[in-house]
Amino acid sequence: MKRRSVHLTRLASLLIVLTVLIECQPAPTPTPQASAPTAAPTSLPAAPASAPTSQPSASTAVPAPPTSAAPVYRDASQPAEKRVDDLLARMTLAEKIGQMTQVEHNSIQPEQVRQYAIGSVLSGGDSIGDDSAESWRRLVESYEEQALKTRLGIPLIYGIDAVHGHAHVEGATIFPHNIGLGATRDTALVERVGRATAEEVAATGIHWNFAPVVAVPQEIRWGRTYEGYSENTDLVTQLGTAYVKGLQSVNGKLGLSDPTAVLATPKHFIADGGTQFGTSTTVIERRYLLDQGDARMDEATLRALFLPPYKAAVDAGAQSVMASFSSWNGAKMHANKYWLTDVLKGELGFKGFVVSDWGGIDQISPDNDRAVITAINVGVDMNMVPYDYKRFIDTLTRVVNKGDVPMSRIDDAVRRILTIKFERGLFEHPLADPAALSKVGNQEHRELAREAVRKSLVLLKNENDTLPLKKDTPVIFVGGEAADRTGYQSGGWTTEWQGTTRSLGGTSILEAIKQAVSLNTRIEYNRFGKFESIMNAQGRPLVADIGIAAVGEAPYAEGVGDRADLTLSPEDANLVQRVKSQSKKVVVILISGRPMVVTEQLPAWDALVAAWLPGTEGEGITDVLFGDAPFTGKLPYTWPRWNSQLPFDFKNLPKEGCDAPLFPFGYGLAANDPSPKQLECPRP
Repeated sequence: MKRRSVHLTRLASLLIVLTVLIECQPAPTPTPQASAPTAAPTSLPAAPASAPTSQPSASTAVPAPPTSAAPVYRDASQPAEKRVDDLLARMTLAEKIGQMTQVEHNSIQPEQVRQYAIGSVLSGGDSIGDDSAESWRRLVESYEEQALKTRLGIPLIYGIDAVHGHAHVEGATIFPHNIGLGATRDTALVERVGRATAEEVAATGIHWNFAPVVAVPQEIRWGRTYEGYSENTDLVTQLGTAYVKGLQSVNGKLGLSDPTAVLATPKHFIADGGTQFGTSTTVIERRYLLDQGDARMDEATLRALFLPPYKAAVDAGAQSVMASFSSWNGAKMHANKYWLTDVLKGELGFKGFVVSDWGGIDQISPDNDRAVITAINVGVDMNMVPYDYKRFIDTLTRVVNKGDVPMSRIDDAVRRILTIKFERGLFEHPLADPAALSKVGNQEHRELAREAVRKSLVLLKNENDTLPLKKDTPVIFVGGEAADRTGYQSGGWTTEWQGTTRSLGGTSILEAIKQAVSLNTRIEYNRFGKFESIMNAQGRPLVADIGIAAVGEAPYAEGVGDRADLTLSPEDANLVQRVKSQSKKVVVILISGRPMVVTEQLPAWDALVAAWLPGTEGEGITDVLFGDAPFTGKLPYTWPRWNSQLPFDFKNLPKEGCDAPLFPFGYGLAANDPSPKQLECPRP
């Protein structure tokens, strides 16, 4: 009886093992149909015993701990390489292609993530309606929960452009754009900004930030100039690396598996900041001039200007790189094996995955099959589709089955993606802890943003002892829409792709001025700078002791912001003049995503401050205006005297005279520095 029991026990054990093995065998690859896209089966088999079949009640719950029968990929104690090997061997072609597919959330329902075994979802530049942090967390979770219900339970990796804070989320901390951080030249500060951004992004369940931009913009007429730290390669390399470390490191150590770490994405590989004016063929809202254009230069020049930031980012642990829309000497980067595979993955030793830009593969060829074949074969690992994902899945399935894309290339791409998901800890911590939402817009982060703002300000002119301002100044006039709208201060990629001019919370420049001055100071504001109706005790127009005009550029993003003319608009020039006419002294605060041509107006201004796109913490501006902190910012870009100087020939740039820039790279005054004499130069 005892012997029979042993045999029965052994038989039962064998049956259990056979059952597990049968359940873990890959399903047959579906045969593509001409009339419908090939995808993962509509009704997927039940998940293995170790994978959750329904979402646990606790938001941070994970699949049950591995048992002796659990697949290796479920065992967190195993190295990532072994887990990837095990999981990859179980996957069908449909499941592999699903991992290579990234879809914009408005184009896919959560249930379809499960149906097509989708590997990634992103949110583009626009609002989700209710932009509260909790709404964002629930949105992301709705997609993640469906991914966990797929046959193999592979978690989703969700991405977003949080390029200056988690700026699509209501109440989040909005930091200065990179141009302002470039003016600080403070790597420790930039790393802290990256860390704070990661904490707010991760709190909403998002694991992946499409940042930083490590372009080295050579043409300030480009609409993405403000996304670049500087025109200087060394400065971009230092600050871009610091930001990557901030996103991916916790307590100074690389820790992608930490729940507050976020995957960084240096972008756009490569030479997006070197395109030639007039070479773009893209039309979105308007004809682009530079963005997505052609970088026409030899390889040595491209390498010297644009490659160092990527090498440093890869060395610092970057595991995702985004390909550039742009071309090099007529060849699309999304179709360039030499740069994506030979240089990035080979020469630089990049072990992560390459993601396309938004529909970037579609730009390769009007022949969809040819576009997909080319992009995948040259080294694009994940396609940011972003809309018609079924067509992409169908196309890639068909061309793989035809042999146009080898299975080895598919396996390489999926291996890279899965490795990051394991290293990021998504199999153990797929969902955010709701308690982490308290980090979104917290006071510590706002104080950090305020510090970044004050360190980013560049004092370009200061005459007649204008700055710092006295807090007991009797009368101050404030003009300009930018003074009273935090959206205007924040620029593009804020709530919406193109940004907004409405108020977004935080502290506007006007509010900050009111908080900074004494109780006896009179503040008058008019968005148009019209104060002629304000009278003094004698019934005559009141003259302010100080006039402050906040002018510059309304928000924009990408090629929509490409400009042929960077001259301050006549409306803004007239606004400053109106404020000046009724003030003893005038201070101009320039809110812009790049240097602007102000040569003709500058002589009439007592002080000029380049504030860039400072974000929501306007008190950082008044900290410096009123002398609580010094001016320390330095120009990250050369400032033109005239439009005709653009693009600059940096190798042969005059340092003196009317052919020289108005202000050179690295220029920036302290409040007690004398302003250099402004030359009287005729307009060319």
